[in-house]
Amino acid sequence: MDILRSIRAVLFDMDGVLYRGKQVLPGVHELLNWLDQRSFSYGCITNNASLTPAQYANKLAAMGITMPPDRVITSAVATGRYLRMTYPLGTRVFVVGMEGLREAVFGDGYFVEDTVLPELVVQGADFALTYETLRQATLFIRGGATYIATNPDKTFPSEEGLIPGAGAVTAALVAATDVAPVVIGKPQPTMFAIGAAMLGSAVEQTLVVGDRLDTDIAGALAAGMPSVLVLTGVSGREEATTGPIKPDVIIADLPALLSSWCAL
Repeated sequence: MDILRSIRAVLFDMDGVLYRGKQVLPGVHELLNWLDQRSFSYGCITNNASLTPAQYANKLAAMGITMPPDRVITSAVATGRYLRMTYPLGTRVFVVGMEGLREAVFGDGYFVEDTVLPELVVQGADFALTYETLRQATLFIRGGATYIATNPDKTFPSEEGLIPGAGAVTAALVAATDVAPVVIGKPQPTMFAIGAAMLGSAVEQTLVVGDRLDTDIAGALAAGMPSVLVLTGVSGREEATTGPIKPDVIIADLPALLSSWCAL
């Protein structure tokens, strides 16, 4: 737990860490209040790019969790930040994706939407995907457009069950183009570094709290960030202790994390 002594900011995964389904998990309010009292920065980080940060903030507010939109870092938000750091004003972009991604790319007018000769194809999950959209994206990528994907998640959890996610759309485009995209979201380090920067913190002083080894913890390790695995979501203790991806701390839940932090 000594790694917690140097922490000045926290990036939380959401589902499995702050809530499960529509149920807030124990200790969320107490931990966030404790961080507020000590002026620690914190935010949420998620591969889900189907919602805008404002929509996520509203979703969290409905569960009693206060999280300003500018502290909700989706893979679409991270992709938008990456694009602005990498490409100049007026770059022509074709988007395969939903409202959350379109707002992140086109919301401030920095990029120009182009369905004729784009320089970039930016792709996320698209629940209204058509063959025509795949056809256009394929031709643009084959024609030389740089291909960027928000995240590699092959499935998306819905109320009906698992449905195709951004990674499934990526699989179709890779099959059609033989081009692998630049991926921004978890477990790539780019998203985590952008998240730390958005919180005004150095990566080595930003703690990642997640429930999945293959996305949250793997991404933190790749970015050089300390990590805590909470056992309230997907990954279990045995996998975390015997597998190749090892967090700095394994702890039962957020109340246990807060108690350990207070004891330092």
